[in-house]
Amino acid sequence: MTTAPTPRTALLFPGQGSQSVGMLAALPPHPAIAATLDEASERLGHDWRELDTAEALAGTRAAQLALLIAGVATARALAAEAVAVDAVLGHSVGAFPAAVAAGVLDFADALRLVALRGERMARLFPAGYGMAAVLGLPARTLRDLVARARASGDLYLSNYNAPRQIVVAGAEPALDALCRLAVEAGARKAERLAVATLSHCPLLEPVADALAGAIAAMPVRPPRLLYASARRARVLTEAPAIAQDLARNVAEPVLWHDAVELLVERGMELFLQAPPGTVLADLLVEAHPDMRVRQAEALLR
Repeated sequence: MTTAPTPRTALLFPGQGSQSVGMLAALPPHPAIAATLDEASERLGHDWRELDTAEALAGTRAAQLALLIAGVATARALAAEAVAVDAVLGHSVGAFPAAVAAGVLDFADALRLVALRGERMARLFPAGYGMAAVLGLPARTLRDLVARARASGDLYLSNYNAPRQIVVAGAEPALDALCRLAVEAGARKAERLAVATLSHCPLLEPVADALAGAIAAMPVRPPRLLYASARRARVLTEAPAIAQDLARNVAEPVLWHDAVELLVERGMELFLQAPPGTVLADLLVEAHPDMRVRQAEALLR
């Protein structure tokens, strides 16, 4: 009797906007997850439950830390259950749990970096800025609309999640103007996202500089898994390149669709999405209806 070959598997980690109240408490009851939550509490100096409330998750620091913790906990539990993962890819702050899962960063250092990232982002733009998603328009059309809406304030294309699902970042008046223009141009939907500040645009250069300085003092190792960058839509194999990727991704666009296509071309046959939510899985199913896509936590219950 022959055993079916193990499919080449990629683990995807979501970014800010995917957080939900109680997301950490809702993780599967697994020893590796419990240990990761305890470690996070010890390293942060406060109980992880303080991150899991509606009030906390409305803030950038708590939301990003919760996503990091959920991703690392899930990756560790999968490893404990001998679920083989061949590649990792993170959306925005999801790059940090991807780096921990690939052995690039220690979890303790990732917690420090993500806390710094969230704190600096919130401090730089405490109010008046945000992000919006536009569905149904190609990038070339949206670029023209962004140029028109910039009359109302800073505005940038920030996340290329799918050919016709693109996120923009900028000042609230410009976002409102862009949403109106997009609907007039035939967009299926144009709406603000549940994020407390903006990201993935040149306005975040000071945050990228702070992260680069912090990560320079930390041990960063070559990945033991295939590490795909959503910032460059490339596989990165050297520790310095991944360190730069982690620091810079906050100030540069997310090339999510291209990064996923890269993994498909690299022969990935099964995609698992780490919690919370199903956003990344839904994008993948839309682009590749025949691809095997599952929620990672379903393998742990």
